Amino acid sequence: MKQIYDYIDSNFNNFLEDLKDLLRIPSISSNPEKKGDVRNCAYFAANKLKEIGINKVNIFDTQGHPIVYGEWLGAPGKPTLLIYGHYDVQPPEPLELWKYPPFEPVIEDDKIWARGATDDKGQFFAHLKSVESIFKVEGTLPINVKFLFEGEEEIGSSNLKIFLDKHKELLKCDAVLISDTSLYEPGVPTITYGLRGLCYAEIEVEGPNRDLHSGSYGGAVINPLNALTNIISKLKDKNEKITIPNFYKDVLKISDKEKKAIKKLKFNEKEFLSSIGLKNSIGEKGFNALERIWFRPSLDCNGIWGGFTGEGAKTVIPSKAFAKISIRLVLNQNPAKIFKELEKYLKSLAPKDLKINVKQLHGGDPAIVPIDHPVIAIASKSLTEVFGKETCFIREGGSIPIVVEFMKKLKAPAILMGLGLDSENLHSPNEHFSLTHLRLGMKASANFIMNFANYKRK
Repeated sequence: MKQIYDYIDSNFNNFLEDLKDLLRIPSISSNPEKKGDVRNCAYFAANKLKEIGINKVNIFDTQGHPIVYGEWLGAPGKPTLLIYGHYDVQPPEPLELWKYPPFEPVIEDDKIWARGATDDKGQFFAHLKSVESIFKVEGTLPINVKFLFEGEEEIGSSNLKIFLDKHKELLKCDAVLISDTSLYEPGVPTITYGLRGLCYAEIEVEGPNRDLHSGSYGGAVINPLNALTNIISKLKDKNEKITIPNFYKDVLKISDKEKKAIKKLKFNEKEFLSSIGLKNSIGEKGFNALERIWFRPSLDCNGIWGGFTGEGAKTVIPSKAFAKISIRLVLNQNPAKIFKELEKYLKSLAPKDLKINVKQLHGGDPAIVPIDHPVIAIASKSLTEVFGKETCFIREGGSIPIVVEFMKKLKAPAILMGLGLDSENLHSPNEHFSLTHLRLGMKASANFIMNFANYKRK
C-alpha cells in the first residue's frame, strides 16, 4: 500500500485542482434555471472517469437530470464494487452569508470552501482518485469497479429509482460503497449503519381572492399567513411530540444494546450545542440528543413565505401562504403512509374559508445496514489501518433515499463510509471539507479496494 499512499500524497495538489473544477459547476438540481449546469457537471464527471482509466462510460438521460455510469470489469472472478455518489448540490442561498462565493473554491485553514465540497462532490471524488491512484501504481485493479453518479439526490432520487429497476443487471455488484455521511468526530473513522427516512411536503393555503390592504380588512378576514403559522404550531405539542394521528404507531423502541452503544460514544451534548451557538437542547422528552437524532422521528418547518418580503413596507394580507415541512422517519415508518396522515391532519386543522393543498415533494425509506456482514468488517479494518484509530459505528439523522433501493434490488450491502463532518455546513453557507479527511479518505478507499479483492462471495 505504501506506493499507492505515496502516489496520493505526491499528487494531492493536482487532485485538488480537479476538485476545484468540479466544485465550480453550479449543479443545483432543484433550480430549473441550472439544468444546463447540472448536465455539464454530469459530462465533467464522465470525462474524469474516462481519464482515470474506466473503459466504459455512459451518460443516461432521464426525465430529470442525467445519470453517469462507468465500469471497469478487467478482474474476472473477483468481487465487483459499485461506487455511488451525487454530483448535484443544494442551493447556496443566502448568498450574503458566504465568506467566499459558493462556486469559486478557496483553500484556507486546511479546508476547501465551496458548495458541494463535503456534500457530496468532495466525498465521491475521494473514491474516484483512489481508483486512479491504484491504476497508476499497479497498472490494473484487483477487483471489478462500477461507478454511478446521479444528479437528483438533493431532490429525492426519483429517476435513479426508475433507472435501478431497468438496469439491475448492469448495476449487479457484491457491495455498494457510499460516502455521503459523516465522521463521528474529526479523525475518527466511521461507518454509518442506520439512516432516517424522509417525508418532505409543501403546504399551500389560500384565503381571499387577492392580496388585501391590512388596514381596510385586518381583523375582519382570515390571513392565510397567520393561519398557516398557527397550523404548523399545532403539529407538535408542548413536549415536542408530533401530533399527527397514528404517527408513532410503527416506531420501534430503542434497544438496550443500542442505548449502551450510545453511552460508549461519550457524546458531549454541551459541546454539540456550543458548536452551533446554542445552550439548550429541545426535543421529545425522555430521550437525549443522539437518541432523538438517530432513533426518533422529527418534524421541522424548513421554509415559510407569503405576502410582502421585500425592503420597506407594504401592508398586505396575503392571498396565499406557503411552507415546506420535512419529517424524518425511523425504521418501520413508511413515507407514503405518513404523508397521507399528514395531509389528512393538516386539512382537519384548516379554519373555514382557508383552502389547503398539500403536495409530497419527495421521500425515502429509513435504512439499516447489517453491521455483521463480512464486507462491513473489511471496510472497518481498512479505515482503522489508515486513520490509526478504531472504526466507530453510528446512526445518522439524515436520509439517503437510494440506500434502501440498492440493498433491496441489488441484494448487496451498502457501506456508508462517511468522510465529512456534520460541522462542515452542508446545506448551509460556507460549506467546506477538511483536506486531511479528503486525503485519508482517498487512502482508506484504496486500502478497502485492495482488501476487498479477498472477499469470498457466499
